Amino acid sequence: MKGLALVVGAGGIGTQLAKDLNESEKDLDVVLCGRKSEFNSFWELDIEDSQSLLQLKKKISNHPSKLRLVINATGRLHSDSLQPEKRLQHLDKKNMMESFSINAFSPILLAKTIEEFIPKDFDFNFASISARVGSIGDNQTGGWYSYRAAKSAQNQFFKSLSIEWARRFPKATITLLHPGTVDTDLSRPFHKFVPEHKLFSKEKSSQFLINIIKNQTPESTGKFIAWDSSEIPW
Repeated sequence: MKGLALVVGAGGIGTQLAKDLNESEKDLDVVLCGRKSEFNSFWELDIEDSQSLLQLKKKISNHPSKLRLVINATGRLHSDSLQPEKRLQHLDKKNMMESFSINAFSPILLAKTIEEFIPKDFDFNFASISARVGSIGDNQTGGWYSYRAAKSAQNQFFKSLSIEWARRFPKATITLLHPGTVDTDLSRPFHKFVPEHKLFSKEKSSQFLINIIKNQTPESTGKFIAWDSSEIPW
């Protein structure tokens, strides 16, 4: 694959994905997009801000290479004001909107932003990091209401988009990814609940995800796939 690759989200997984792609895929111009980073090729982007997305569109337009790969590696489980809810009475509309903004609305609006740059004559991949807890069929424990629902919404958005793009861009592939539990800031408060052998390093998770993306084809578009290449029920 030759062209421009965007990794959106400069957190632990996103930065590692950009580094690994930059090292292994020499024909790709890999650009990491996010709020701040020391990565050698970096575009500032706030995925929750419409003006920032417009600036991203201008940067892609001015880049000499065709867009071939976009990976959305943004997500938020907790912040200073946001914590995953354990029970119904913990639900708060403001916190619910924050979770949906970053975990559901922003990824699909990113796809809207880059759509005009999808090549019709070359393969194109859009991968978005979701989470197994976004699976309705796999929900056995409950809790985490907003995060679960937001990831479920992201899955539905991209499942619908995969059907639209299959008609309009036959060489495009959309993949939803579950990276496992990765040793990053997002999951750190919950490490004590994770068996040691199921807590992945950023490096290990990145390799899992890159291998999955490289093996996807337009015929398999719209799949929800775990780090071990198994398909997750919706």
